[in-house]
Amino acid sequence: MSTHTLSVLVENKPGVLARIAGLFSRRGFNIDSLAVGPTEHPELSRMTIVVNVEDSPLEQVTKQLNKLIEVLKIVELEPRESIDRQLLLVKVKADLETRGQVLDVVQLFRAKVVDVSPDAVTMEVTGNADKLGDFLRVLEPFGIREIVQSGVVAIGRGSRSITERSQRLVPVPVPAAQ
Repeated sequence: MSTHTLSVLVENKPGVLARIAGLFSRRGFNIDSLAVGPTEHPELSRMTIVVNVEDSPLEQVTKQLNKLIEVLKIVELEPRESIDRQLLLVKVKADLETRGQVLDVVQLFRAKVVDVSPDAVTMEVTGNADKLGDFLRVLEPFGIREIVQSGVVAIGRGSRSITERSQRLVPVPVPAAQ
C-alpha cells in the first residue's frame, strides 16, 4: 500500500463531503486525513484527502469521484511537486523546573506558545508529518497531556492552480472599481 494525496475541487454545497466520504467508505478505504475549506472562489471548496491504497483501487475511486456532478477536478499531488502542512496543538506538563526546557523546544521547532498555566504549556506548530513527529518525540519526556491535530492541507508548487483551465468552473464576477 502507498499513501496518496488528492486535491479535489468541488462545488461548495451541502452534502458533498458526505457523498465523497461515503464513496471511500463503500470501497473499504480508510481516509487517513481529510481537510475541506473554501477556495478563492466562494462557490467552490477544495478537499485534501490522504488515503493509503494501491494504485489500481485508487484509480477506481477517482473514476467514481469524477462521476459525481459536484466534483469538478481531481489532482493527485506528488510529494516533490507539492507542499503539505498540518496544524498540531499539544499540551505538555511544564512546572517551574521544566518550563525553560519546554520553551527551548518551542524555539527550536519554530512553534508558538498559545496558553500557559502553572503546570502546563500549550503550543501550536505547523509543518509536515515528519516535523510534527519529531516535535512530539522531543516533548514526550516532559509528559504530553493532550494532542489535537488537523488534517493535511496541500497545494501544488509553482504558479499553476487547480482552479485554472477547468471547463466546468463558473467565472467569478470581478467587482467594479470605485
